[in-house]
Amino acid sequence: MSGSSSTVLVTGAAGFIGFHFTRALLHRGIPVVGVDNLTPYYDPALKRARLAELDGTAGFRFEPLDLADRDATAALFAALKPRRVVHLAAQAGVRYSLEAPFAYVDANLVGTASVLEGCRHQGCDHLVFASTSSVYGGNTKLPFEESDPVDHPVSLYAATKRANELMAHTYAHLYALPTTGLRFFTVYGPWGRPDMAYFSFTEAIRAGRPIRLFNHGAMRRDFTYVDDVVEAMVRLIDVPPAPAGRDAPDRSTAPFRLYNIGNHTPVPLREFLAVLEGLLGARAIVEEAPMQPGDVEATFADVEALRAAVGFAPKTPLGDGLARFVDWYDAWSARR
Repeated sequence: MSGSSSTVLVTGAAGFIGFHFTRALLHRGIPVVGVDNLTPYYDPALKRARLAELDGTAGFRFEPLDLADRDATAALFAALKPRRVVHLAAQAGVRYSLEAPFAYVDANLVGTASVLEGCRHQGCDHLVFASTSSVYGGNTKLPFEESDPVDHPVSLYAATKRANELMAHTYAHLYALPTTGLRFFTVYGPWGRPDMAYFSFTEAIRAGRPIRLFNHGAMRRDFTYVDDVVEAMVRLIDVPPAPAGRDAPDRSTAPFRLYNIGNHTPVPLREFLAVLEGLLGARAIVEEAPMQPGDVEATFADVEALRAAVGFAPKTPLGDGLARFVDWYDAWSARR
């Protein structure tokens, strides 16, 4: 197996964002080697269906791989020698991290270390990796800025993703590895994750089952449509960071940058639910529930750094994005 200098290695290619990003690259004529271990955190049939959408597309090759397998990951990097790597594979989910902590250690810590080592030894030109708005943890200043302190995570998931940022910065510093981290804010859209509220609420409302509204619906989320996320990623992959000057605000001289990827419009959960009910033409059966451990009350992205870097920031209104999701969900349900 060998790759070309233009081939992008995408980890987590069968995942929600990974699928959309891979498809966008392929549509632009950029070859992709996608890897995924199809973990059963949610129904792998959805992941296989995403791969089926990519299968047969010119320039795409899929390699089943668990990144925690250090030897197999090193062999893949050695064979492919990718110039650009987009690392999206991770164990996601705040609440699940309370139940299965070692899944996060294996996927997010060991898996990311394997990717960093692969990039180091193969002289990668640019590593882009997924982080999360969850790293802002207990912060109460809004909107969240990349320069805010992130020393108080409130879930193991957030802690592992913050650790990924620190690990990546270290490799950028030690090995001059140009590295960009993306703090995603509540990404939603077609082909999404069934554990996310927009998906599980839609499923429950269509089936006439009750939904649990945590914190009595008082939480606010910066819902970000997946196509906007992908547009930002496609632009950023061609903008590897240069070493910073000594006057850099974060006092780091490494070729390393972090960007918030959010819609910069926090929406109360009850408002989100009302929009969804309108699109579905049905009312939800609501069970009020208290705040869950690991959750935060609000997320709100400052995206000025992203806008300055690539001249773009997410902008899709929630109603438009949810309408596209509902259309996809109904078509997907009819197929199953």
